[in-house]
Amino acid sequence: MLNDLLDHGHDVRVLNLPKSVVPLHCMAISAGYEQRKNEVYSWDGLQRGMAPFLVLQHTLVGEGRLDFAGVQHRLVPGQTMVLSMPHAHRYWLERGGHWEYFWMVLNGREALRLARELIDANGPVARLPEPVIDRMAAACLTLIDKADITSGEASAMAYATMAALHDGVFGVNAAPEASLPAALARVIAHIETNLGTPLQVERLAQIAEMSRGHFVRQFSAATGTAPSDFVLERRLERIERLLLATDMSVVTIARATGFADANYLAKAFRRKRGVAPLEFRAAGRLAAGT
Repeated sequence: MLNDLLDHGHDVRVLNLPKSVVPLHCMAISAGYEQRKNEVYSWDGLQRGMAPFLVLQHTLVGEGRLDFAGVQHRLVPGQTMVLSMPHAHRYWLERGGHWEYFWMVLNGREALRLARELIDANGPVARLPEPVIDRMAAACLTLIDKADITSGEASAMAYATMAALHDGVFGVNAAPEASLPAALARVIAHIETNLGTPLQVERLAQIAEMSRGHFVRQFSAATGTAPSDFVLERRLERIERLLLATDMSVVTIARATGFADANYLAKAFRRKRGVAPLEFRAAGRLAAGT
């Protein structure tokens, strides 16, 4: 369903629905798929009125920034931001930057209750399994594209979104890293947000505050893979998303995912995936169009 949303293209819709005699407590009020590039884009969570609502925003390409009560976050592809208003936070696009994402704005006491639970347990930024992202994208596309959508249908899409988030954060198979020791969870969070930079094992061991040898043993035992293999797999997953969701060149993707050049990326991708990057893009788009 994410590919269907991407195929639909950039779009925004505000739902001007009649007020129901019987209120619905999880309601979508707007949704969109947008791209911001080289422009001023900044939202302050204390300057959006006093009526409570929440924003869910999933990054597809590029990067945004979030200051959440003084804690800084980089919002990179594959990450979902969940924020409730009013609250002391700000999210923005860096000057000269590029940020592409889909989003939904929801309100209602049940939506807000679930959002608070999610933020309390996981913080405002989550990396969710692909099936969960697909469910959210399907809800977003329905909100954007369905003609004559009713209040009940809009509420159903809002509930579907919050239920997907619930499964992504609290589901038994949602986040295998969640049970890792704090030092290793810290390393994985660093890897996820810095895939475009060098990630030598020595540096990861420093972040974990372990010796190199002890870190490699602990990481391998906890995740089932060596640190260098884990980093490579995360990079390949991001490459796949960028190949399918954007028209970025392999050279640009290599720079965004920490490869020295396009040739090195192509060799690693073919070795692990069995096809060249552009063959993977062509096959994926052909499948999406059938």
